[in-house]
Amino acid sequence: MKVIIVGGVAGGASCAARLRRLDETAQIIMVERGPYVSYANCGLPYYVGGLIEKQSSLLVSDVKTFQGQFAIDARVNCEAIKIAPEQKTIDLRNTLTGEVITESYDKLVLSPGAAPIRPNLPGIDLPGVFSVRTVPDVIAIKEWLGANQSLSGMESYTGFQTVIKKRAVVIGGGFIGLEMAENLLHLGLDVTLIQRDSQIIGPIDPEMARYCERFITEKGIHLLLNTEPASIQKNVKGALEVVTKAGEVYPTDIVVLGIGVRPETELAKTAGIEIGQRGGIRVDDQMRTNQPDIFAVGDAIEVKDFMTGEWSLIALAGPANRQGRIAADVIAGRDSRYRGTQGTAIIGLFGAACAWTGINEKTLKRLGDTDYEKVYIYPNSHAGYYPGAKMLAIKCIFRKSDGRVLGAQALGQDGVDKRIDAFAMAIQFGATVYDLEETELTYAPQFGSAKSPVNFAGMVAANILRGDMPITHWDQIGDGFLLDVRHAEELAVESVPGALNIDLVHLRDNLDQLPRDRQILVFCRSGQRAHYAVRILMQHGFQASNISGGMMSQSVFLRKDTVPGTLY
Repeated sequence: MKVIIVGGVAGGASCAARLRRLDETAQIIMVERGPYVSYANCGLPYYVGGLIEKQSSLLVSDVKTFQGQFAIDARVNCEAIKIAPEQKTIDLRNTLTGEVITESYDKLVLSPGAAPIRPNLPGIDLPGVFSVRTVPDVIAIKEWLGANQSLSGMESYTGFQTVIKKRAVVIGGGFIGLEMAENLLHLGLDVTLIQRDSQIIGPIDPEMARYCERFITEKGIHLLLNTEPASIQKNVKGALEVVTKAGEVYPTDIVVLGIGVRPETELAKTAGIEIGQRGGIRVDDQMRTNQPDIFAVGDAIEVKDFMTGEWSLIALAGPANRQGRIAADVIAGRDSRYRGTQGTAIIGLFGAACAWTGINEKTLKRLGDTDYEKVYIYPNSHAGYYPGAKMLAIKCIFRKSDGRVLGAQALGQDGVDKRIDAFAMAIQFGATVYDLEETELTYAPQFGSAKSPVNFAGMVAANILRGDMPITHWDQIGDGFLLDVRHAEELAVESVPGALNIDLVHLRDNLDQLPRDRQILVFCRSGQRAHYAVRILMQHGFQASNISGGMMSQSVFLRKDTVPGTLY
C-alpha cells in the first residue's frame, strides 16, 4: 500500500508516524512545501519575543528522524499542485527547482493547514508587513526588527540620550495577534492592537473578554476595539502608517497581521473534493472526503461541533493530531471515529491565561436555546492561607433542565489550565453540575483547595437548580430591590446607586427595612456573602435572589473601565 500525505506539520506528521507504527509494510511519502517538517507553529510568536531562544527548539522532528526512525520518505520544499482522483495520482513540484513529478497513490491524506488571512488592503504587500505561519515568517520578522532603525519618531529621554523606541501595530485580537502583541512588547516596542470586533478572543463571551482587555491594557498594549484598518502606507520619512476607516493614522515600524486563518482548499478543489459552507474540506467521522481513498485532517477541514452538531472550523493542534491518528487507523483497517471538537483552548497573556471549552453563551443565543443558566465564581487558585494564591474568574454554563455541563471559561494567573481541563473532561462524558459537586480532585494547599474551583462551580450551579439559591444577572435586574450586603468601607471604594446597604452581619436585625412585596436582588463583592444573605431572606419569607458574581461581574457586564480590586 502506497500512502501519500500532503502536509508535514501537526495532522500530517501525526498521521505518518501513526501509520508506520500500525503498518510496517506501507510505503509512506510525506510532502511539505516549506523547508521544515513537524515544527511547533504554536511557538512562533515566542521565538520572535526571545522566550524561545533557538530556532532549532521549534523543530519537533526533522526529515532525518522521519526517514531513519520511521522509514518514511519525507520531502521538504515539495508542493502538491494537482490531484487526479480517477488515475489516483498527484503532481508534486519542487519549490526550489520548479521540477514537477507525478506520483501514484493507494491512499491520499490532505493536511494542508490554513493560511493567514491577508485582506485586500492597500499597502498590505509593503516591506515591513508580516503574517505569522511558518518558521521563515518569524525569521523574517526578527531580521526586520534587527535591521531597521525606528522611523516612526517616538522619542523618550533618558538623561542626555535620546532613545528612539520602535512601534508595532498588530491587526487582530485572536491567538496570533495577542501572542505577537505580547512578545513585541516584551522586546520593548510600543504596541497598538487593532481589533475590528467589539471584543478580543472571539470564542469566549464578551463579559469574560472584558477582563482580558483590561489586563492587557494595564500591561501596556494600546487596544483599539471596533476599529478597522483601511490601508497601510508610507509617510514622507519612509515609515509605515496604518490608516483606519475612521481616518486615524498610526505610525509604525512593523505591521503584524493576526486576523485569522482560512482553510487551504485549492488542492482539494482540483480533485473535486466537497467544500463545506464554512469553507473547509468536508469529511465524515473517519476523516474521509467525498472522493474514494482521499482523507483530510487538520486546520483545512470542517468538523462537527461536539456540543451543537454544527459544522465548524477549529484551527487547533490538538484536534489536528487526533484527526491524523484516526485517518491512519482507518487506512490501516481499524474502526476509529472522530467524536467532534469542543474547542478546548488556552492562550497565555503576560503571565496570566484565558481558557475555554464547550459552548459559549453567544452561540446558545444565536441558536435560540434558552434551556441554560450560568454562574460566575471567583475562587482562589489554591488555599488562600498558602502564599501565592491568585483569584480565578470562572464562568460555567449548564442546562436548566438536567444540569448537564455545556461550557466553561476561565482566566487568571494560576491554575487556569487544569480547571478548564477538568471541565473539558466533564463535557466530553456528558457530566452534570451534580457530578461536578462530587468530583474528587487533588488537594494540597499549594495546589488547590479542599473545595476545588470545579467543585465550587458545581455546588453553586446545583444550589440554583435545587432552588436553594435563585439567581439573576446584572443585565436582568429590572426594577428589583437592590440589597448590598458588603461592609460599609467597601462602599467608599465602589457602590451601586439606589442600593440599600445592610452589612451581612447586621441583616437579621434589620429585616424590617426590606420589602416583602418585591424581589430583593442581593449582591456583595463576588457572590458568596450574597448567597448567605439569600438563604437568610428566603427562610424569613422574602423573595430574594443572588446577583451572580456580585461587583466582580458587574464591572464587566456594565463595561466599567477601572475596577478597584481588579482580578489580576
